[in-house]
Amino acid sequence: MQDASISSSRADAARRSGVLLHPTSLPGRFGLGSFGPAARRWLGHLVDMDQRIWQVLPLGPTSYGDSPYQCLSSFALHPLLISFEDLHEVRLLTARELDTFPLFSNEYVDYGKVIPARQELLARAADRFARRPPAGWRAEFRAFLEREEGWLPDFALYAAIKEAQGLRAWTEWPAPLRRRERSALALARDRHAEAIRRVAIQQFLADRQWRRLREEANRLGIEIWGDLPIFAAHDSADVWARPDLFHLDRAGRPEVVAGVPPDYFSQTGQRWGNPLYIWDRHADEGYGWWVARLRRTLEQCDRIRIDHFRGFEAYWEIPADCPTAVEGAWRPGPGAAFFEAVRDALGGLPFIAEDLGLITHEVEALRDAFGLPGMLVLQFLLGHDRPALNFRPRECPENRAVYTGTHDNDTLLGWFWGTSDGDPRSAADISRQQEIILRDLGTTSHDIHWTLIDLALGSQARWVVVPVQDVMGLGSSARMNVPGRSAGNWRWRLTEHGLDAEARERLAACTRLHGRGRP
Repeated sequence: MQDASISSSRADAARRSGVLLHPTSLPGRFGLGSFGPAARRWLGHLVDMDQRIWQVLPLGPTSYGDSPYQCLSSFALHPLLISFEDLHEVRLLTARELDTFPLFSNEYVDYGKVIPARQELLARAADRFARRPPAGWRAEFRAFLEREEGWLPDFALYAAIKEAQGLRAWTEWPAPLRRRERSALALARDRHAEAIRRVAIQQFLADRQWRRLREEANRLGIEIWGDLPIFAAHDSADVWARPDLFHLDRAGRPEVVAGVPPDYFSQTGQRWGNPLYIWDRHADEGYGWWVARLRRTLEQCDRIRIDHFRGFEAYWEIPADCPTAVEGAWRPGPGAAFFEAVRDALGGLPFIAEDLGLITHEVEALRDAFGLPGMLVLQFLLGHDRPALNFRPRECPENRAVYTGTHDNDTLLGWFWGTSDGDPRSAADISRQQEIILRDLGTTSHDIHWTLIDLALGSQARWVVVPVQDVMGLGSSARMNVPGRSAGNWRWRLTEHGLDAEARERLAACTRLHGRGRP
């Protein structure tokens, strides 16, 4: 009998590829994608394309700006992703409610209108569940509450108070609530009991739907790759519940904030605004908050892409009163001690290290010391005047995940032709880059996106991930996010027939050609 650990190791070493598509971008008639029928059809498309990975963005509840990287909780799921069709199947929503739901665009998410419309139906579904849950679900709900008691009570209370406070940030709440005085919290739990229950029910419904979807994906031989922002949003249940773990002043405001210095994306850097961790306090607790966060995320996915991995070695500290990220300083992160504690607690490190940007030898040493796969983004590795800087598929390290682009990049076609408003390159730079790419690859610009997808899939990297927009050959209008742009992001949607059979068949053929297909 073959040793299970050897079998697992060999399976993990198999060459694989997948597609990046966030659930909000899935098709459907209720304003944005969900965990329902369209998601299950998407799994079928992945099978058709011979893909074995579905990469998603963070799945938590978003706030102002709608960014999945600024969530109200590091543990909760976004209730807006709950499938109305699936709720209807168990009689938590009526056919009339679905039929009379407002019509929204199928091509982009209009968050300002979609959110209140969806919230209204989700509230009705939660109230019906509270009165009469589907057969057998009452016990499931109790088990869920017990299993998630480490984070759910704080999040439900936070969400209920935030709603009652007109969605204001927790630092603007009355001082007793802001400071979490025991008597004030007890009064809030009593006063907002119905809203708290509604939040808990919606979290249960989202969790149940997503677990079923993940189980179906795994049954089909598809891994779900999650995405974890290194930092927590300031206006979140995480920071409100544990302010002692963050650099905050007495009023709860950040003293210093996170970001990155000037780089390819922005001449003034990126000022994310997240509060920074007091790493010594996390260490004193054995990194328990982080272990719980990662364990919860691994309940939702099979592997985690850790965004901004370099912050664990050193992070960019920006004074909170600085409007950009130009002023700042590098500070030491928790380093090896963090990953040792996490590995011991979780029994492994199923992570992808997003090691992009200004990477030092120390960051590489930390990544390699724990055998963590790093990332390569094709758009950063092509078109340089110095040939040594350009991507060589046969020289690519095996322990890497190659992405043709990420949520922060333009699409391949948009990048190649330089059509995005957020592109920092000059027209001369774009033209020169095009010339070098076409010369080095010995090709023409016809179907250049397929040439570049083929280049990635043919590399020695163990994993390759392609955004669905690149598979479809879409331009800059399909871009998911422009770093530094405060509005208009995260809106793109895949239409019902947008990913046609020709594109699916071509990706499947290319995948099999390079030995990444199913066994």
